[in-house]
Amino acid sequence: MPKVLSNKNNLQILYEDNHIIVVNKRAGDIVQGDKTGDKPLSDVVKEYIAEKYNKPGNVYLGVVHRLDRPTTGLVIFARTSKILPRLNALFVSKDIVKTYWAIVKEKPKKDKDTLIGWLKKNPKNNKSYVYNKEVPESKKAILHYSVIKKLNNYYLLEVTLETGRHHQIRSQLSQIGCPIKGDLKYGFDRSNEDGSIHLHARHISFIHPVKNEPIEITAPLPKDVIWDACV
Repeated sequence: MPKVLSNKNNLQILYEDNHIIVVNKRAGDIVQGDKTGDKPLSDVVKEYIAEKYNKPGNVYLGVVHRLDRPTTGLVIFARTSKILPRLNALFVSKDIVKTYWAIVKEKPKKDKDTLIGWLKKNPKNNKSYVYNKEVPESKKAILHYSVIKKLNNYYLLEVTLETGRHHQIRSQLSQIGCPIKGDLKYGFDRSNEDGSIHLHARHISFIHPVKNEPIEITAPLPKDVIWDACV
């Protein structure tokens, strides 16, 4: 994994008010604590809030959603216990629109398509498998993609999700022969040097559940030659 992980001094804050904080996650950061015991991004954000606002004692921070460890981009946190269920409800009702960018080597057969499958997670290898029909313990998975740019050796896809399943974008793109650059787990032929994969939560839009204002946030891309060629 990359050496440069987030800390309270290098956090990339994209939006912040009394209710919500949105962070541009680095590859290698884990959003919430797991069995690795590594320091999660949620703890880093708590330290940042405690220092910035001189808050003694425990700082509240609610985890609304997650991104895979090697993935980069937008992560929303709730700053109060009151706002957390409202943000959760926005995700359930699909009133939060998240757009991802993914870089793949193989061009999809169609420039634009909707992928519908059934995903089943294998907890032993932390991997999801796509089936064309429902199987026991599977969940329906729907995403939409379009090819938005041809790079020298790769293609940039824009992806929106209708469902939020475990490793959904990674597994569904792999199933159509387009594994994401660097994603060894889902069939790419080599890893990225920094342990990342070229999947980025790029844009988010929603109506602020307290202020009732439209919020649109775009996450800057990681710095590397291939991402640089996308803009």
